[in-house]
Amino acid sequence: MLTSGIIREKRDFVIEKLKVKNFDATEITAKIIETDTRRRDIQVRADSLMSEMNRISKVIGKLYAENKKAEADAARARTGELKEEIKELSLKRAEAEDLLNELLVQLPNLPHESVKPGKGENENETIREGGKMPAMSEDALPHWDLIKRYDIIDIELGNKLTGAGFPVYKGKGARLQRALINFFLDEGEKAGFSEILPPVLVNEESGFGTGQLPDKEGQMYHVTEDNLYLIPTAEVPITNIYRDVILEEEQLPVMNMGYTQCFRREAGSWGAHVRGLNRLHQFDKVEIVVISHPSKSYETLDMMLKHVEHLVNLLELPYRVLRLCGGDISFTSALTYDFEVWSAGQKRWLEVSSVSNFESFQSNRLKCRYRDKETKQNQLVHTLNGSALALPRIVAALLENNQTPRGIRVPAALIPYTGFDIID
Repeated sequence: MLTSGIIREKRDFVIEKLKVKNFDATEITAKIIETDTRRRDIQVRADSLMSEMNRISKVIGKLYAENKKAEADAARARTGELKEEIKELSLKRAEAEDLLNELLVQLPNLPHESVKPGKGENENETIREGGKMPAMSEDALPHWDLIKRYDIIDIELGNKLTGAGFPVYKGKGARLQRALINFFLDEGEKAGFSEILPPVLVNEESGFGTGQLPDKEGQMYHVTEDNLYLIPTAEVPITNIYRDVILEEEQLPVMNMGYTQCFRREAGSWGAHVRGLNRLHQFDKVEIVVISHPSKSYETLDMMLKHVEHLVNLLELPYRVLRLCGGDISFTSALTYDFEVWSAGQKRWLEVSSVSNFESFQSNRLKCRYRDKETKQNQLVHTLNGSALALPRIVAALLENNQTPRGIRVPAALIPYTGFDIID
């Protein structure tokens, strides 16, 4: 979340930067400055009255001791008036602060200087490609046909039990799913990430802390009776571990990862590109989350990108890395890279990971800070996260890219986890 101080000092800069995200901040920043000025003026007036009340209170006893009852009674009456006026000002200040916060949470994060303007995903920039394209025939099957042929994932049974977007994994399909989760966690541990198994339900404060609320409530499953939300990603609970926490500088970076089931309503999704495993309401994902020193967060982002790239290389998947343009980057992110893998059966690229630096946007909401070892001052940290990896489209690409006359080949890196080398 941006601060009123930044907006007061750099309003023109903020307006220009948010144009990259196709967001017109002209009107709202004016309201923020106006509200912040009113809040400050109220505070100055309240402080002045408080000072006057304290000064008068100190002399009341002395006046009574000197038998100056009339003056003492008048002074006491004045302190009563001042208390009431201060109380009224306190209410007005609270109203101004509430309005200021309501306005501030409507502003997206400022994009990094490398983010290019653009309207949507078609204007994202491919920064590199890797892996070897599979030598597949033109009649390669999409995964929704393969899962039926080998009876490993049952879409219809999921529809029966719950509804669309909740598949049932069976036999070698379930084993493949479990293998991928353990593989991602083991590789994350090798890279220095500590594993956390968090809850999949979070409260409203946690949703606000990482920016899902109030921006994405329409995409989240809400347990209304308890006012809890099913998580869209492990980013939410893992990052919120550090809400209202002050870290020592030498503790940074804090590197965590977690496997969770994730839940997204995906309201309005339809069409051929959401068939099969392409877009689900419940899915498995391993997330990496880093709390970083501000001066090193972009080095951290590069490290996270290399980790995800390492995973897709081990899975022998052709991939490309995209830098998202202003029209496709999220509300909370300063800079995001997407990883896409090639889907031989669908003959298109599938997004399997987003890796983002939020700079201090989330930490300002979370009140997550570190203590500078030289100045001893508390400073906001930078937060980052990335999918490492989301399973549904990885499974789709693995099935489609590795289909053979014998069955579906399992990549060598996964065989120790699956216990089999072919799905037949």
